[in-house]
Amino acid sequence: MADLRTVVLPCGVAVTVLGQGTWGMGEDAGRRAAEVSALRAGLDLGMTLVDTAEMYGDGAAEEVVAEAVAGRRDEVFLVSKVLPSHADAGGVAEACRGSLRRLRTDRIDLYLLHWRGAVPLEETVEAFESLVREGAIRSWGVSNLDVDDLADLPPEAGPQTDQVLYNLSRRGPEYSLLPRCRELSIPVMAYSPVEQGRLLGHTALRDVAAAHGATPAQIALAWVLRHEDVIAIPKASSRAHVEENRAALGGGLDDRAEGSDAHLAPNTHRTWSSQVRGLRGR
Repeated sequence: MADLRTVVLPCGVAVTVLGQGTWGMGEDAGRRAAEVSALRAGLDLGMTLVDTAEMYGDGAAEEVVAEAVAGRRDEVFLVSKVLPSHADAGGVAEACRGSLRRLRTDRIDLYLLHWRGAVPLEETVEAFESLVREGAIRSWGVSNLDVDDLADLPPEAGPQTDQVLYNLSRRGPEYSLLPRCRELSIPVMAYSPVEQGRLLGHTALRDVAAAHGATPAQIALAWVLRHEDVIAIPKASSRAHVEENRAALGGGLDDRAEGSDAHLAPNTHRTWSSQVRGLRGR
């Protein structure tokens, strides 16, 4: 299987365009072995960007990630997130130490503000920069920030990504957020690229998938990844699901998904702000 396409972050680091999400992992001890196995299978297939957060399972997802990457840490680009309630100067440092402990690592490659809260963005950015200087994190970014929020970042700030809700049924970012991120040379990281599975029963998506000998999930992922500057982080809870996701970047599916765009455009007119409100915890 060919190597995965990459996106270069503003800091110069190249990351794979198809990563692995961990929302919901670590919440059921009976699924832990399968979750670890799925993440390891993804690493084997080149999906080396792994996204998690202190909020996921109250840290349990980070512990699953730690087990999955044990002995392979240098292969992995680890992303985690700090809750906005911990986003003040002291809270960021404490939250980062907790994530490092659960991840069993000495550094987080990309540390994100999970969404904007009451703490001034300038204070959070200063805390992030302090962690960069200490070596606890390699870089930082944001999540669930809209255009106006990005404008409120300090002028000298250099976020590496904005992780947002973006998929076939959540296209609000296309109106202003994606263009603005391109102006700033900030790649977007799309979470819930198959709408937590809810897209898979959509009639138009199933028809397009059947026409191209693919699965609905592969078409939905390929559609998101048709952009050169968008990273997708689907969650997969089994090795078979991981393999299905990885195949979304094979055989020119991204080109075919782009060509089918006219048939795959539900909820196009919903705004980004209203879309993210219901899934802000991701």
